[in-house]
Amino acid sequence: MTATSTRNPKLKLGTWNLAKPMSRSSLFLLCAVLALSGVAAGLLYGSVDISLRQLVDVIAFGAQGIARDVIVEVRLPRVLAGFACGALLAAAGALLQVLLRNPLADPYVLGVSGGAALGALGALALGGGVAAMNGGALGGAAAAIGLVFGLSFRAGDWNVYRLLLTGVVLSAGFSAAISLILTAAPQAQVKGMLFWLMGDLSYADSPLAAWVVLAAVLAFALANGANLNLLSLGQLKAKSLGVAVIPLQAAVYFAAALATVAAVMLGGAIGFVGLIVPHAIRLLGIADYRWLLPLAALLGGGFLALADTLARTLAAPQQLPVGVLTAVLGVPAMLVLLSGRR
Repeated sequence: MTATSTRNPKLKLGTWNLAKPMSRSSLFLLCAVLALSGVAAGLLYGSVDISLRQLVDVIAFGAQGIARDVIVEVRLPRVLAGFACGALLAAAGALLQVLLRNPLADPYVLGVSGGAALGALGALALGGGVAAMNGGALGGAAAAIGLVFGLSFRAGDWNVYRLLLTGVVLSAGFSAAISLILTAAPQAQVKGMLFWLMGDLSYADSPLAAWVVLAAVLAFALANGANLNLLSLGQLKAKSLGVAVIPLQAAVYFAAALATVAAVMLGGAIGFVGLIVPHAIRLLGIADYRWLLPLAALLGGGFLALADTLARTLAAPQQLPVGVLTAVLGVPAMLVLLSGRR
C-alpha cells in the first residue's frame, strides 16, 4: 500500500464514497426528513390507523373527531417524548465521546443511568407509583453524578481516565444492586421492572421538561462548538490554543449527565442510541461539533420515535421493549456503515 493510500483511506457504502462526505446542508436535510418521517409514523400507526389526510386535517386545520383525539391526546405526547429521549441520548453520547476521547463512550458509561435505574427500581420495589419512580430515578442519578464528579475532580485536577474508571466501577456496583432487587422483588413487579430497564415509553406523557433540557444542552453545545472541536484534538493541544480545558470538561460532563438523567427518567434505560447515532454522523463525513450535535439530535430523535412505533405495533396488543428495537434496527445499520471501512 502506498503512502498516499495510507493517508487517505476511502470509505464506500454502496455507490457513496465516504472519502468525499455529503455536504452539511444535504446531510441536515436528510436527517430532518428522517426525523419527520419517524414522527409521522408514530402519529399514523397504532391500534387505530390514521390516514395521512386525517393527520394533515388535524395538524393543519384543527379538525375534530376521533382522529383528533387519537393523535393529540394519545400519540402526540408519546411521540414527542420518544423524540426528545432519542435526541438527548444522542447528544449525551456525542458529548461523552469528545470528553473521554473514546469512541465506545455512551450515556451509560459513567454510572448515571445505573444510579437512576437503582433508584427507580428501588421505588417500584417499595410499592411506589410513577411519581415515586421518577423521584427515585432523579435521586439515584444525582447521587451517581456527585460520586463520579467528587472522586474524579480533586483540588483542581481533572483526570478523564479516573472519571471513566470511576463510572465503570460504579456501574458494576449499581448493576449488582439492580440484580439483587430483581431477585427479591415479587413476581408481579419483575416484568414492569424489566421493561423499564430495556426501555419503556408507556408512562412518558409529559415530555416538556425533557424538551427544555434538550434545548439547554444543544444551546450549550452550539455555544462551545469551536472549543469542543479543539478538545477533540487532545487536552494539551486545546490548552495550547487557549481553551480553558478543565472548566470546559466539567461543563461537558454535567451537560451530558443532565441529558442522560432527563432521557432515563422519560423512557428508562434505552441502549445503543447514544453510541450508534454519533458514529453514524461521523461516518457520513461530519466531524465539526457545531454540526454533529444538532444532526445527532435530529437523527437520534427520529430513530427512537420510529423504534417506539414499531415496539407498540409489531406484536400488538403486546408491546415490546423499545430498547430491543433500537438494537435490532441500529446494530445492522451500524455494521453496514462500518463494512465500508478499508
